[in-house]
Amino acid sequence: MKHVYTIDDLRDRSLPENAKLAVLGYPVAHSASPEMHQAALDALGLDVTYIRLEIEPGSVAESFSLMQKLGFIGCNVTIPHKLEAMECCDTLSDSVRLLGVANTIHFHEGKIMGDNSDGPGLVKALEEDLKLRVKGARVLVLGAGGGAGKAIATQLNSEGCARLYLSNRTVSKAELLVEKFIENTASDQTRLKALGNSVSDLKMIADDVDIIINATSQGMKPEDELPFPVESITSKHKVYDAIYSPPCTKLLESASDRGAAISNGLSMLVHQGAISFEIWTGVAPDTKLMREAIS
Repeated sequence: MKHVYTIDDLRDRSLPENAKLAVLGYPVAHSASPEMHQAALDALGLDVTYIRLEIEPGSVAESFSLMQKLGFIGCNVTIPHKLEAMECCDTLSDSVRLLGVANTIHFHEGKIMGDNSDGPGLVKALEEDLKLRVKGARVLVLGAGGGAGKAIATQLNSEGCARLYLSNRTVSKAELLVEKFIENTASDQTRLKALGNSVSDLKMIADDVDIIINATSQGMKPEDELPFPVESITSKHKVYDAIYSPPCTKLLESASDRGAAISNGLSMLVHQGAISFEIWTGVAPDTKLMREAIS
């Protein structure tokens, strides 16, 4: 079996016979989703193979059509396809309508159904790894304007944070999200604040934050700048980085050196994957087994 398949493999039907689930991305070779989901599928005795599909932007609609013809059950969608995937769907969950992006696709009765499991997966990860409840906490989301960041921020808002700071390089995107929360969820605007990602902006609110969540891609490469001024991190903070490769980013390493509790995105990957798995199969998988498969 190949490590990565392409749209040409879909066109030529050059896939494992029982390939019925996949992760779509560009690039996608780094994804740990196949190992994680395959462990859960095998444990349940399901004759299904989960593969990686590297699909270029602009080709998601054709890929979905080909996958339906090949009898796929569904797929996960990662960067940069979450918006394009949503636009291909026949039906959307409430969370996708609010977010404008989809990360879980279910092919069911001839329909393409879109959902998003990023937000719920993050909350479960915080509870498991950092032993905390979001309700009543003061939280900062870095990169709130991106696909995963929007999903995380939306879920955190619905969980009842005492204060929710949404930081983004383009401040207008964070401001638009705040407006949506107020309009669609009757949120108290006094507990919501949009801000930029400058050092001065982030230092200004650091003392008023319990939880710092990095939903940007800063930290995936060794040369990346830190997404938060680490000199403002103290032992009272809990820092979660949605990146899981590398397992300890410079942000997490620096935060740990300053006494903060830390965790990476592996647990979010597992929990959002488990939610997707249940959407496809109707069965809740063993998350411990899924995590062991990629640890």
